[in-house]
Amino acid sequence: MDALLSFARLVDWLNDKFGAIAKWAVVASCFISATNAVVRYAFKFSSNSFLEIQWYLFAACVMLGASQVLRVNEHVRVDVIYGRFSGKGQVLIDLFGLIFFLLPVMTAMVYFSLPLFIKMFESGEMSSNAGGLVRWPAMLMLPLGFSLLILQGLAEIIKRVAGLQHKIDMDIHYERPLQ
Repeated sequence: MDALLSFARLVDWLNDKFGAIAKWAVVASCFISATNAVVRYAFKFSSNSFLEIQWYLFAACVMLGASQVLRVNEHVRVDVIYGRFSGKGQVLIDLFGLIFFLLPVMTAMVYFSLPLFIKMFESGEMSSNAGGLVRWPAMLMLPLGFSLLILQGLAEIIKRVAGLQHKIDMDIHYERPLQ
């Protein structure tokens, strides 16, 4: 179990790093959006690349931040049933959801998105808009983000099983990343 917990800590660390990238993607997207608005209205100049890079940064924010949201237990869940259970009941519901929903769906998403990314990367596909950008960096966010969710899902399963076995404190795995 110690090796598995070490793996879970490594995954947590990795997703903390990608979470930081997602955080900076939000900042960059806001800055680019504001700059684009000022330039468009003040100087009557605009470029599709400004708009597309905002979408790319938004994709990075969502896809790289999703695993961090799962890690700190801030993901969306229906609390109508979940809130009625004790800590052990909630852990069992979490395990069920992680094993039977998150992992299979994320695996399917990697399976379907990876070939699309490879095709765009190999072809160097560009946006059809004037001044548009190459598309593969945005498409990379899909298999990368889904893969990070798979890894974090495995880490959460390990931590919850360890908690059920009283190997770790159940609340420790919900700690916030260092700011």
